[in-house]
Amino acid sequence: MEHDPSAFLFDILQACDEIDTFTQSMSLNEYSSNSMVKAAVERKFLVIGEAMLRMKREYPKVLDNITDYEKIIGFRNVLAHGYDIIDDATVWSAIKDSMPTLRQEVEEILSKI
Repeated sequence: MEHDPSAFLFDILQACDEIDTFTQSMSLNEYSSNSMVKAAVERKFLVIGEAMLRMKREYPKVLDNITDYEKIIGFRNVLAHGYDIIDDATVWSAIKDSMPTLRQEVEEILSKI
């Protein structure tokens, strides 16, 4: 059964919002020392990557409007399968440097659907 692409996009936005909430006012050091926040953030990145993976199968053209979507899916794979090599600084960089662009691009796509 195919999903509406907007459902995947809303899931991505919600996960971004929750990551922002979890990490609000935190520094990298605070993030690194808080295992509960780290687990919650990693889970939400899994949701983002999984939503993109499913869109890639069902609506690949939608992903053409998302910067580095393949890297985001790859990041999901590392989080899911490479638990022993997850680097806090890399996750923090994804939160602070990549997620704002992702959010903006997803909002733009949703405004056109």
